[in-house]
Amino acid sequence: MTTSPKSVLNPVSTRARAQRRVVLTLSASQLLSGVGNGAGLAIGSLMAVELTGSNAFAGASTTAISVAGAVSALPLAALAVKRGRRVALSLGYFLAAIGAVLMILAPVTRSFPVLLLGAALLGVGSAANLQARFAATDLADDATRGRDLGLVVWSITVGAVAGPNLIGPGSALGASLGLPPMSGPFLFSLAGMVLAIVILNIGLRPDPIFLARGYDEAAGHPTAKPAPGRKRGSLATGLAAARQSPGAMLGISTIVVAHLVMVGVMSMTPVHLKDMAATPGHAMHHGTTDILVVIGFTISLHIAGMYALSPLVGSLADRMGRIRMMLASQGMLVAAVLVCGLGADSQAAVTTGLVLLGLGWSMATVSGSAFLAERVARERRVLVQGVSDTLMGAAGAVGAAGSGLLLAWLGFAGLGYLCLVFILAVTVFCLRELARQGKA
Repeated sequence: MTTSPKSVLNPVSTRARAQRRVVLTLSASQLLSGVGNGAGLAIGSLMAVELTGSNAFAGASTTAISVAGAVSALPLAALAVKRGRRVALSLGYFLAAIGAVLMILAPVTRSFPVLLLGAALLGVGSAANLQARFAATDLADDATRGRDLGLVVWSITVGAVAGPNLIGPGSALGASLGLPPMSGPFLFSLAGMVLAIVILNIGLRPDPIFLARGYDEAAGHPTAKPAPGRKRGSLATGLAAARQSPGAMLGISTIVVAHLVMVGVMSMTPVHLKDMAATPGHAMHHGTTDILVVIGFTISLHIAGMYALSPLVGSLADRMGRIRMMLASQGMLVAAVLVCGLGADSQAAVTTGLVLLGLGWSMATVSGSAFLAERVARERRVLVQGVSDTLMGAAGAVGAAGSGLLLAWLGFAGLGYLCLVFILAVTVFCLRELARQGKA
């Protein structure tokens, strides 16, 4: 049963105090749930190659994660509107916990379909993680919205960076339990998801969406009802709301393209590094165990680039403006793909490019999300945010699915150079919006 907005208002608490509680709770849950996503990104592509025997399927697990994230984003958003953020996020992490179990079983059963199903359920957890950043804006004010959103995004750093680096300890733990080496790390993923659910169900009471509605009603701004003739929570409804909100499509485009570029390049990096290490005479020529450690370390640094500086990025977006930060993010993405492309044969260059790629993603995602939250009326905001995450997941799926073919066709450098076309399009979009505001 949904709690009435008026019934959750606590006259003793201030809005700022409630916001601090929400940010703290979301941050703690993100930290724990990030372990599962980090492990899935680092190991999933290798597991797919091992189970199928072909590099052509290297992007399959990342594709499954992205597709599931895209498909589940709007239903989770609609559930949040109806039942609150706590229920929606908890459901996402619960399904991800089941996914972690399946990822443990995939190498045991030698089943590629089990791997894909497990990765897909982890993708629902990824969608919940994305929704959590928007939950941080429900009660935020304009002056600190970017900072609060950045803090929640940053909190995933510890878990996400730890995920890939738990390959070694996880393999050892799995071996002690009689599991294959690639199953072990997902034991940590399972524990992280379960603990995240517990924290959410303690800390998100009362729910931020209901609190925000109550504050709006108290201020004389009742929540609007959905337009007649449209299915509530549909993609068409969300896109229509986005188009009716000035500048919203710029925020969505910035987020979506950054994710497309990031996933496309990142998902092929483990395969590229493994191929480099398998080349006789190459400086990276190592054994299987050594290259797994190198891949885990590289992806960890990339994920650190994605999340570690998010509070600073959010604060800068508050001060210098969302659009200028979105424009700066495109410059960072350009630098990333050029470093990866020009230094494709160097482990150090690829690692540096992956860090820059993560930072560019962070700048685009934090500033674009804050911009989107400001440009859409509250009664339509959660739905439009769900549309943004749906398109973000779809872009990730396209990037993951297409990157394997592009890697075979164009090579790792060519894959990065192709991304420049999409980055340039968003850059032009940002410049046009800045020019429009200057004339206003």
